[in-house]
Amino acid sequence: MASYLLPALAGSWPVLFPRSPEPIWPRLRRSLGVEDRTAGGRGYALTFDDGPHAQGTQAILEILAGAGVGATFFLVGEQVRRNPTLGREILAAGHGIGLHCDRHRNLLRLAPWQVREDIARACAAIEDATGHSPSLYRPPYGVLNASALRLARGRGWRTLLWSHWGRDWEARATPASIAARVTDGVDEGSILLLHDADDYSAPGSWRRTVGALPRVLETLAERGLKATAP
Repeated sequence: MASYLLPALAGSWPVLFPRSPEPIWPRLRRSLGVEDRTAGGRGYALTFDDGPHAQGTQAILEILAGAGVGATFFLVGEQVRRNPTLGREILAAGHGIGLHCDRHRNLLRLAPWQVREDIARACAAIEDATGHSPSLYRPPYGVLNASALRLARGRGWRTLLWSHWGRDWEARATPASIAARVTDGVDEGSILLLHDADDYSAPGSWRRTVGALPRVLETLAERGLKATAP
């Protein structure tokens, strides 16, 4: 466990260490410099992974523009090379961009040199396409290893996961289920995860995310929460 951080197992720690005065996951996360709350602890941050995508990203941008809401897009290098103008469009619309990966692979299956190469290629693709150097990093599947953490720290990046997700990549997801999941329990400082692409998930899943997004924004506005940068 010293080499790998598995967010999906976070809920197991209180069971494994029932006498701990504080849940192990928050302490471990802080010690490794991994975040899942907004920097200021206020508002909510809306984030999208796996793009850019020719149809999905454009549709998401239109909804966000209509609502006057900002978001952060964690980009994949191979998708940036496929859709080089979309990264610039995201920035031009006033949204943030972060680095996700170059190829969408579980880092636990990669050697340290492969992790270094993947991150370097993704960073170069984003910089070449947008002229912008990312300062936020989120690994595929939210799974980190020691190499990725070390590289992110060395580049001065914030490693940002999430506190709420819509599970919108699943084939059985619907706009209603996505909206309900991603807004359940959202409070000040929450970071929400959705996807604007379906290259690594169920075919057409971006359409369900697009269908859910207006409901998500409406629900959060009704709760008095404001979108903010992560």
